Amino acid sequence: MGAKVEAEAYAGMAVSEGRHWWFRGRRRVLAAVIGRLALPRAARILELGSGTGGNFEMLARHGRVTAVEMNEWARAASLRKATPVLDVRSGRLPAGLALDGETFDLVCAFDVLEHVEEDEASLRTIRDCLAPDGAAIITVPAFRWLWSPHDERLHHKRRYGRAELRGKILDAGLVTEKLTYYNVLLFPAAVMARIFDRLTRRKRTTGDADLPGFLNDILAFLFGCERHLIGAMNFPVGLSLLAIVRRPGMAAASQSPPADTSKSVMVAG
Repeated sequence: MGAKVEAEAYAGMAVSEGRHWWFRGRRRVLAAVIGRLALPRAARILELGSGTGGNFEMLARHGRVTAVEMNEWARAASLRKATPVLDVRSGRLPAGLALDGETFDLVCAFDVLEHVEEDEASLRTIRDCLAPDGAAIITVPAFRWLWSPHDERLHHKRRYGRAELRGKILDAGLVTEKLTYYNVLLFPAAVMARIFDRLTRRKRTTGDADLPGFLNDILAFLFGCERHLIGAMNFPVGLSLLAIVRRPGMAAASQSPPADTSKSVMVAG
């Protein structure tokens, strides 16, 4: 992808991540997940692949944020945001973070691994960034059969199944504290949209279309509602996967009852 195209893509992200239903709903879910981790005061937080900084304000409520982003245009855009971020550094996964051995209480990789060719090596890097009692939150798009032009436009390498992600986490020397699908309430509509797009051979997915404000707000509300459920259950399906992982031997710091990662709980209704 050329520099001009990259800049245009990140410019679009800088605008959409503040208002688009997917970004808004995801931040609400992630904020709830982080809030249950019982992080120390002034927690050291690392966001990998921070893009144009759409998560900075949310993360800064939980501690001191350091961010790493490989794209220089995105880094510059994020630095212009009036948010209390400790540092925004240039770097890339898996071996180019330039963190000088620093460790963190929380490491965040929000929809990053699917962009990286060496995802297993990147998971090992995440392990090495964790403080002794630290946790990492990892989100990725789910189900290979949902692959669409949207994934190609975003330069995804893959979508993940739960067993595949669990296996790669284990191989990286990490322990899974919680692993669940999420964005489940909108899953049926998304599947129907994918089927429609394939039958009509659309080159741009239905979900990429700009939505009227009221509909965008409704979808953001529905997605965000999952924050009330995700701490108590694991969803059997969803558009994305969310994992909370730790280094071996570290006790779970969650304030919620420990999740049973061996099975999923169906949502009532």
